[in-house]
Amino acid sequence: MAVEPLSQKEIEDRLAELPGWSLEGDRLARSYRLGSHFAATAMVVHIAQVQEELDHHSDLTLGYNTISLTVNTHSIGGAVTELDFRLARRVEDLAPGHGAH
Repeated sequence: MAVEPLSQKEIEDRLAELPGWSLEGDRLARSYRLGSHFAATAMVVHIAQVQEELDHHSDLTLGYNTISLTVNTHSIGGAVTELDFRLARRVEDLAPGHGAH
């Protein structure tokens, strides 16, 4: 399956379905604040597992009780694609208060 860059309108439409996510330059971005360092670390491990399943990886930054992600599709020159939104949706499902854990 060929991956194509999304248009600005497609990106804006998809972002409307993912509160908290934004476009920062050429990357989707989101930060989460969790209850403790351990909770943030555990979420990073869960995100890493999802990234392996999808074979699509973000840049992850772990702070004391925060996680920041940025993602785009390197294989097509760093544009935002459906792969990035698929990962964002899966990460959002992992977030406390947003679905199954």
